[in-house]
Amino acid sequence: MNISRELYQTMQDQTAPKSKAWKNIPLAFLIGGLICAIGEAGIHILTEFCRVEQKTASAWISIGLVAVSAVCTGLGWYAKLGKHAGAGTLVPITGFANGVVSSAIEARTEGWILGIGTKIFTIAGPVILYGTAASMVYGILYYFWTLFR
Repeated sequence: MNISRELYQTMQDQTAPKSKAWKNIPLAFLIGGLICAIGEAGIHILTEFCRVEQKTASAWISIGLVAVSAVCTGLGWYAKLGKHAGAGTLVPITGFANGVVSSAIEARTEGWILGIGTKIFTIAGPVILYGTAASMVYGILYYFWTLFR
């Protein structure tokens, strides 16, 4: 069956779901902003009231956000939030944790090593690889920058 581009475009326009960008974009912005605001509030509480250093507070809040995201993913709550908030839940650090845990949950029937262990690195692997490679490149550039200054 040979379908012209125009006919294909007409068929696609009829079957594709209509975008609700007027609602989705502000909601994603608000939810993503709320997640980040919770993180910033946690850092503020740790630095001002608990007298924790800024770097230490940032690390603990990042760990906490990842842990809460992982637990919420395991309980199925993160998917429900993501259904309404869209990209707002994917952009912050919590989205990465959700992606890693979701992959592990899908592969749990295949076992600990070949299932969960392998699928976790499906998501985390590229991040670790490119993060390490980028830090090496930046380190080399920084080294030469300071060498010739």
